[in-house]
Amino acid sequence: MSNADISTHHPHTNAGTLYIVATPIGNLDDISQRAIKTLAEVDLIAAEDTRHTAKLLSHLRITKRTMALHDHNEKQKAQQILQWLEEGLNVALVSDAGTPLISDPGYALVSLCRASGARVTPIPGACAAIAAVSCSGLPTDKFQFVGFLPAKSKARQEFYEQAHSTGITSIMYESTHRIMASLDDLQQALGEQQQVVLAKELTKSFETFFSGTVVELIAFLEEDPARQKGEIVLMLPGKVADKTDIDPEAIRLIELLKADMPLKKACGVAADYFGLKKNALYKSMLEQE
Repeated sequence: MSNADISTHHPHTNAGTLYIVATPIGNLDDISQRAIKTLAEVDLIAAEDTRHTAKLLSHLRITKRTMALHDHNEKQKAQQILQWLEEGLNVALVSDAGTPLISDPGYALVSLCRASGARVTPIPGACAAIAAVSCSGLPTDKFQFVGFLPAKSKARQEFYEQAHSTGITSIMYESTHRIMASLDDLQQALGEQQQVVLAKELTKSFETFFSGTVVELIAFLEEDPARQKGEIVLMLPGKVADKTDIDPEAIRLIELLKADMPLKKACGVAADYFGLKKNALYKSMLEQE
């Protein structure tokens, strides 16, 4: 029998469940009814910051025992929570905002619970990275989320170059006290005309989206230093592939299709299949003939 983790089956029927509960990233009305019900019914809430979570619980009129679970104590607390689950208690994990584990604590706990056969289930909801990219105007068919940017300048520049070269949208978090230095590094790495999108204070009163070149973004933030404050999501489009460097598989398909249809039509079929631009592909094929 396979050792694979089958989430729909739980061998310990009397054991509790660990709920990974998404909480609002700004507007408190963004919490789901299921999340409210879960927080009200569990035996214990493990929170990144119990003081922060206490404000949310007070708003929801929920009185519940909480415990702190953060980067510095997670490995120690995880074993205790697993024991409570095995004893039949239900536990909710929340972060300060958004979906736990997304650049927030929780990995060590969830990993331990999965390895031990404990039931872990999501209560989905808000996530700053997804909220930001959905409104960014950047391609979302493929993207990567990388969490917080490196702290050192050289590492950030190398990261920007690597992320851009992937050809897909990159989503990252940056702190208010590093955003200007980070944008300087972006300018150094990819040039002042590099397009970038910034989103901040999502779902809050001063929600802001800015789309433009990095030099324009720097000027926008310098114009009013207050614009540099708040929860920041930075998004970078991927480098557009050079259409003159055609995928060999696309060329092969065109060569096969040319036997039964005109070159332009063959290029159209290949462009649709490989996600390329038809006119650029056709022009490139003509140049190679």
